[in-house]
Amino acid sequence: MSTVIARTAAEEALGFQLPNRRMEDWRWTDLRQLIDKPYPPRQHVMAKPADVERLVASSLFAGVAATRMVFVNGEYDAKHSKQANAFVESTAAIDDPVNLMNVAFATDGARLRIEGNVDTPIELVFISTDASPRTVATRNVIEIADDASATIIETHLGEGSYLASSVMEIRIGHNARLDRIKVELESHDAVHLAHCHVIVGRNVTFRDFTLTTGAKLNRQNGTFRFIGEFADAKISGAFLLAGKQHADTALVVDHEVPNCASRELFKCVMDDHARGIFQGKVIVRPGAQKTDGKQSSHALLLTETAEFDAKPELEIYADDVACGHGATSGDLNHDHVFYLKSRGIPEAEAKALLIAAFVGEAFDTVHQDGIRTALEDFAARWLTEHGRKR
Repeated sequence: MSTVIARTAAEEALGFQLPNRRMEDWRWTDLRQLIDKPYPPRQHVMAKPADVERLVASSLFAGVAATRMVFVNGEYDAKHSKQANAFVESTAAIDDPVNLMNVAFATDGARLRIEGNVDTPIELVFISTDASPRTVATRNVIEIADDASATIIETHLGEGSYLASSVMEIRIGHNARLDRIKVELESHDAVHLAHCHVIVGRNVTFRDFTLTTGAKLNRQNGTFRFIGEFADAKISGAFLLAGKQHADTALVVDHEVPNCASRELFKCVMDDHARGIFQGKVIVRPGAQKTDGKQSSHALLLTETAEFDAKPELEIYADDVACGHGATSGDLNHDHVFYLKSRGIPEAEAKALLIAAFVGEAFDTVHQDGIRTALEDFAARWLTEHGRKR
């Protein structure tokens, strides 16, 4: 006799069952339990222009990006966007819960095709304004042509209670370069679910950095496929979490061809009762010889109640490879704090300096000076605030 599982209020609103801890990839992020209210999809919300302007101005990169596409409550906002030398337009798979939700509910998104070398950053800004709880979903497609290069910034921010669903599909052509920087600054009452699919061509240079710090519940999936030889990818990120925030990053780096290199580096800071999770898998397919794939995740727990879980995996079907993984977690080195205090540095500032040094390695993977400085300035403000509480 089969057992019928009653749907939660969130599942009733969305129309399907959410992932739960019985699914291996979701055992630390049980959305059936963690999403505690209904988020009805496809609700049209009119935004006040003043709210949009204020939120756009709050982007860390307001003074950096020459091209900007703004999406407000899931719909393209031409008034607050600015376009330059890239083909851009709005546009309204894989069997994964995040993707299935996005396919069902996406209302709009960006479609970009980059040809040639775009010298100034392009920013995609996704804004949710304060309203009743709802689902806001966007689906985006980016194509980097052969021999082209670009820097794309993805900023997510908002106010109020909502579920933000974002899917990014990226194809990088041969001999091309893409620098992608994502900043998750959602409302502290928001849920952020995202999946980024990247196909990497021959002789590609790919740099990807994600800062996770906003939403109360965050799950970000990433799938990176190497389909051309001699490609190099560095995938990095940082968590800055406090309160009862929950952030889970799950990545799969799939080496389908020989002679490619991948590096994953995540630096995670958890304060109060926050929980961070990193799940990383490197797959080396048969025949993908000379693969160089490594991943590492490191956590700094500022309180005894903070938590970090790591699940590194290697799945290797070739014999001439150099692959490895590592994970660590711990608190601040009290001897280092004492040393800095003995030199006249206040305790809060000393702790902020040590934490900044810890996360700095992840920020160093961002090559563009203006973008890296904006990230470091934000992190410094966060670290000083939370160091002051100790």
